[in-house]
Amino acid sequence: MSASKRDLTRIRHNTKIVATLGPGSNNVDLLKDMIAIGGLNVVRFNFSHGTPEFHQENARIVREAAKLAGREVAIMADLQGPKIRVGKLEGGSIKLEAGEKLLLDAGLEGEGNRDRVGLDYRDLPKDVKAGDVLLLDDGLLTLIVDSVNGSEILTTVQNSHTLKSNKGINKQGGGLSAGALTEKDFRDLKTAVGIGCDYLAVSFVKSGEDMKIARDLVEREMQGSNAVRPGLVAKIERVEAITNLDEIILASDGIMVARGDLAVEVGNAAVPALQKRMIRRARELRRFSITATQMMESMITNPVPTRAEVSDVANAVLDGTDAVMCSAETAVGAYPFETVRYMALICASAEAEQDSLNGVSEEHIEEPVSNNLAIAGGAVNVARAVNAKAIVALTESGSTAFEISRHSIQLPIYALTPSQSAQRRMAMYRGVRPLIISTSTDHDTAINEVETMLVNLKVLEAGDQYIITSGSRMRETGSTNMLQIFTVRG
Repeated sequence: MSASKRDLTRIRHNTKIVATLGPGSNNVDLLKDMIAIGGLNVVRFNFSHGTPEFHQENARIVREAAKLAGREVAIMADLQGPKIRVGKLEGGSIKLEAGEKLLLDAGLEGEGNRDRVGLDYRDLPKDVKAGDVLLLDDGLLTLIVDSVNGSEILTTVQNSHTLKSNKGINKQGGGLSAGALTEKDFRDLKTAVGIGCDYLAVSFVKSGEDMKIARDLVEREMQGSNAVRPGLVAKIERVEAITNLDEIILASDGIMVARGDLAVEVGNAAVPALQKRMIRRARELRRFSITATQMMESMITNPVPTRAEVSDVANAVLDGTDAVMCSAETAVGAYPFETVRYMALICASAEAEQDSLNGVSEEHIEEPVSNNLAIAGGAVNVARAVNAKAIVALTESGSTAFEISRHSIQLPIYALTPSQSAQRRMAMYRGVRPLIISTSTDHDTAINEVETMLVNLKVLEAGDQYIITSGSRMRETGSTNMLQIFTVRG
């Protein structure tokens, strides 16, 4: 769609939208419009593709588009993780028939063919045995392992399928030993930190230790810097990650429900219930969640989503996810703007049906309770009691605004911060509208500045009641200790 024909009507929604950048979307004008409608909150960079220079240029494009739109967005760098794939094939593909034998050879150099197919993941013969089920190409091809001999895995093809070069391999039930971070990931992490990413997503996480390693690498890369560290997102796509879910969540800043590879390992039927469990548990443990994979898949080629896709996005919103994500739909699809706009409309519609103040029940809050946590809960309860029009958090790091957002309230949460890094990080938090304000260090003066700003933005008008959380010592991280009720002056 040409820029002149785009519907730029602002859509207000609490659930955040993550869109993957690619050839279909990496231009300033298009991104500006996607941000301006209130649709695009976080831009995902897929580090499976591209050089450092490519990602640097994309970061420039995103920041320029955000500036033109007048709204900051976060950048999430998504590391590739281990390449568990078949190698290249002569002619690019081979046609396989059910019942025939296929030899996978980890020792094969060069292109494979019908006689034998190479593997990028050389340790696969160590991880499988006779009777195991291998799922290739997102589960479209099933192989049963007959025997393992050295570097060779003899299999029987279970269904007819055309196998193409470099397609992924999963083992049903999990159990592949590949680590979450590769040498390529180490290099890409440096690039991601260098372009100032706000979030770093780690693929194929199996344990909390994987996330600790990633955090240590980030800290080592940023040693001596006062810059805000990127938040770490654990992608849940292995069976082992389900087993170790709590420790992974606690070692991360948020999780991604990566339904593609996860579905291949656990089976499609298991994913919907797991999705609900993961989103709920992330919220209980005070972390954010992103729901991803095939949410608007048909919009790669169609200008409108299917009814099933609308239901899928809406159900993720009703589950309480912080964000919903597009991959190929915006990276290479023909309708990236329309995809984000439809997602925003679906989010807004689903949120309208949610209880406006349904949150985490008290039994899930761990002791001892921090000041931020206590103030956040108090803000929600007081907002309900006085029918407030908004909750305002004066915040240095964004932590209080995040804690308020754990309550899934539909009431807008305006997070006012002097930190651009904090503003970008808060773009991920459900219901939080982050704004930059260079407030006075005097508390009373700062409060007056806040009200003036929100009235000028037409968020509040004379007679409206609103809640402010703040610290008695202004401009200090972690100092939130005040909760106040105000009425806008006439």
